[in-house]
Amino acid sequence: MSVPPVLTHRPARLRTADCRLDDFATLVERATDPEQFPLAAEVVDRVLVYDAARLRAEVAGPDGEDTVAAELVRALTDGPGVVAIRGAFPDTSVVDRATAAFDAMIADERAVGGAKGDHFAKAGANDRVWNALEKLAVRDPGTFVDYYANDVVALVARAWLGPGYQVTSQVNVVRPGGQAQDPHRDYHLGFLENTVVEGYPAHVHLLSPVLTLQGAVAHSDMPVESGPTMYLPYSHQYVPGYLAWRLPEFRDHFASHHVQLALAKGDAAFFNPALFHGAGTNVSADIQRVANLLQVSSPFGRAMEAVDRDRVLRAIYPVLLERRAAGWSADALGHALAAAAEGYPFPTNLDLDQPVGGMTPASQAELAAEALATGVSPGDLDAVLDGYAARRTT
Repeated sequence: MSVPPVLTHRPARLRTADCRLDDFATLVERATDPEQFPLAAEVVDRVLVYDAARLRAEVAGPDGEDTVAAELVRALTDGPGVVAIRGAFPDTSVVDRATAAFDAMIADERAVGGAKGDHFAKAGANDRVWNALEKLAVRDPGTFVDYYANDVVALVARAWLGPGYQVTSQVNVVRPGGQAQDPHRDYHLGFLENTVVEGYPAHVHLLSPVLTLQGAVAHSDMPVESGPTMYLPYSHQYVPGYLAWRLPEFRDHFASHHVQLALAKGDAAFFNPALFHGAGTNVSADIQRVANLLQVSSPFGRAMEAVDRDRVLRAIYPVLLERRAAGWSADALGHALAAAAEGYPFPTNLDLDQPVGGMTPASQAELAAEALATGVSPGDLDAVLDGYAARRTT
């Protein structure tokens, strides 16, 4: 990934104060040179557009997948950070079958009731299906197999993440009047508050984007008036961008300079998760914009050993209470908790464990730290941990 010259000598940690709009604006004004991406069919608003049929033909040749993968990776790193692939699902009947299943899920979940949250947008005219991957497999396994047998999705996932990747899916339906998301970066660091993001070393800001591939499959035609995703090409290359996207001046720049690409049903788009982006406002009179949002994760985001951290935490909590009563510092207790408990709130079941007062639900470590600070008894902590575990079942 290219690094702006102003940050070639990076500090140990990035700060919000490091963000400079002038540096950002200069970076994102770059043009996309089609000669650097010979497999692309065209460049539209600096976004590289590929024809799936051409990619399939290239892959069929000697060393074809390596050639295609190399160009896609260049596009997502040194290039604009986003690609669109026309005809990714050439048989749109399987897309329609999946859409029918998603519509049934939405109807079922509406009948049950309860609030439905969304990341980076207010609830309203939009509908969101969390964990649509598992729900589709259970509801309609035939459609699941036919849908996820898609070679283009697999091609881009392998190019960015290698083998062993993990697919998750969230369906987003934006009805007429549905409002835009705030511009943002995505998972992992993009989901954390700036005060938390500042605690991660600078090199982790560079690592985070290569752990996830973001994608979307169009389940309906998406003209610009329906509010397809807004992108700011090249914004993924701005190193302190995980801190910058929340700042008003950067959001204003995004509002003035973003691009939107119309998609047809069966097309797909993939982008670097560090790209500044957000779903657009649906200003149409009658278009229901339906997308299956794919978040594909690296297999390397996991520890080598399986540890039952719930069991560990319940075992040590009485001792932590004793040490606290004996005058141990909050730092020392926190260090022990960090080794014992799960410090990251994901993965979770977002139907049951919706964020409250922030972008993420509370982690196991945060719940335990709060309990310890207030002297909650081991029995009461058991109830807290039981609830934590229950919210993560599907």
